[in-house]
Amino acid sequence: MTIAAPPPIPKAAGSLPLLGHAIPLMRDNLSFIASLRAYGPLVEIRLQPQQPTLVVNDPALIRTMLVDVAPTLDKGRFFEKMGQLLGDSVVTAAGTEHVRKRRQLQPAFRHTEITRYVDLMREQVTTTMAGWRPGQVLDVREVMVKLSLDMLSATVFSSSIDEAAFHRLRHDLSVVMNGVGTRIMLPDWAEKLPLPANRRFTAARDAVRATIGEAVNTLRASGRDTEDMLSLLLRAEDEQTGQPLTAHQICSEILTLAVAGTETTASVLSWVLYELARNPAIDERVQTELDEVLGERPVTFDDLTQLPYLGRVINEALRLHHTGWLVTRRTLKPTRLGQWEIPADTELAYCQHALHRDPALFPDPLRFNPDRWLDEDQAQLADGAFLPFGAGKHKCIGDRYAQAEITTAIATITRAWRLTLAPGQSIRPVARATVRPSTLKMTARPRERVTQKGEQLA
Repeated sequence: MTIAAPPPIPKAAGSLPLLGHAIPLMRDNLSFIASLRAYGPLVEIRLQPQQPTLVVNDPALIRTMLVDVAPTLDKGRFFEKMGQLLGDSVVTAAGTEHVRKRRQLQPAFRHTEITRYVDLMREQVTTTMAGWRPGQVLDVREVMVKLSLDMLSATVFSSSIDEAAFHRLRHDLSVVMNGVGTRIMLPDWAEKLPLPANRRFTAARDAVRATIGEAVNTLRASGRDTEDMLSLLLRAEDEQTGQPLTAHQICSEILTLAVAGTETTASVLSWVLYELARNPAIDERVQTELDEVLGERPVTFDDLTQLPYLGRVINEALRLHHTGWLVTRRTLKPTRLGQWEIPADTELAYCQHALHRDPALFPDPLRFNPDRWLDEDQAQLADGAFLPFGAGKHKCIGDRYAQAEITTAIATITRAWRLTLAPGQSIRPVARATVRPSTLKMTARPRERVTQKGEQLA
């Protein structure tokens, strides 16, 4: 019996010599990547003019890539660009090196540690809200980035970085993350040009590493154990040498936590607050659940699993507004992906943002509907259709930390304040290294609540 050859992999229109698909990517990368789903399970684009990238659209093939054939793959282009900031960290490493680094970080994300982190996170949220005034218009994403950095400081650095250093870190991280996003879309030769943007990127990258490095060196010199993630890494040993981790190794891992714990978390928090403002009925259900579970006390770790509706709201934000727009892998040897035999040294990619908005997978995909995550609906989802934290051996190591952080922040903020959208805005997703909202201005007003005793609280 003759086995039919697989269909040829289509090539996306619009590629140019020397530039590949840089122009449609720079013009509107989210729309361009979303348009690729019309080509079928696989489609070829050009990020590098001489090297194709295969964008994987089919959920089953994405799962195969992330789980089944993961040992035959390297991290690929996106992570190489992230490596310009992070160095050799758990995010950028592959193979046995990734496994080794993951083991070194894993204790920081144990159940017992996250239990303690929730109280620290809640304290930072409360401190942030103390500075708000009734009727104040907030730049929500900027506020959420600052809050995310504060929560990071409390759990990673024990607040050992001062305000001035944090301001610099926020600015420099923004420059670097924008630069990483641009460098993914442009050919490699563009980043070698003596352009102001390239000089800004290099200066900001060096400044970020210097700020983190100074915190590492200061704590190491003090000999104190502050019982935070930084202290844990200072106690860790390199499995290969048996020696303590170098300052450079620690800096790379802390930078990874800083990027994951600020840019992505701040964007998800912003989108949740945006959707609650747009959907008063959903906001009311969240408040009813919080009142029933918490009464008049603050949220704690034990409450996180007792808030199923809020959990569905956050899941829906992770679906509709996912922060990942291009995740890459690279084949180390010939690799079978469904019907296709993929040659060695081929770049693969998938887009969570486009995947989660596919109407074939999620009916009425642009509607914010937390109840699509009721158990019976979840059971019908194809494997690989919803990947908020990735999958397989490279699944996000901080997924439980992030979920605890987002749930704690939203529960604490929305019980005290109602945020409404300032008029005249057009809110849209903007993709650089991550997908985030364009300028999001919201007006803060104290939320009036009625206690179980019938007393009205401001």
